[in-house]
Amino acid sequence: MTALVLQPTDTAQWHALVAEAQLACQLNLEETVESYLVFMLMRFTERAEVIARAMALEFLDAQTDDCQQPDRLRDVGDKCLLFSGFFPKIAEKRLVRVSYFVRLGRSAYQQLAQLVDRDSDPLYTRLAAAFIPVMDVLQAMRGLSGEPALEPLVAAELWADTGSRSAFLALDGACDGLPAPSDSRGDH
Repeated sequence: MTALVLQPTDTAQWHALVAEAQLACQLNLEETVESYLVFMLMRFTERAEVIARAMALEFLDAQTDDCQQPDRLRDVGDKCLLFSGFFPKIAEKRLVRVSYFVRLGRSAYQQLAQLVDRDSDPLYTRLAAAFIPVMDVLQAMRGLSGEPALEPLVAAELWADTGSRSAFLALDGACDGLPAPSDSRGDH
């Protein structure tokens, strides 16, 4: 772990951590996706109640066609990013794979994109497409503390299910001599 360097604002601090995590996992997020991630992290910093409810129920509630549907879909996508990236052990406690949160989060962002994305700013389309790399950056952020984000079995499942670079690197660190990851899954 590198020395902690405090930034002058919360935004700058999150941005520095995201940048360091991108270096650690050798990924470069698109600028708009990176900015979204920074502000999402700021939004959820003070919200411990994030893990209180089952994601499938929130996703079903978000299917209601009303003025709050976009906010609910965004929250489902964001929480799934947090669960799959920062808190993958929640999947184990809920007896699901981490890839469950990946599929649910991507679906939420895709539905949100259909509701609100414009041709000039397809933010949620980008988030759905970049879900796995963003998750990988969050896992790398967790790994900056020296604690592995994924156990080997979870890493193997996530790599097999999604082609996650972070999962591959975690698995490669736990086992010597893995084959190189391929892009044949189409989930990148």
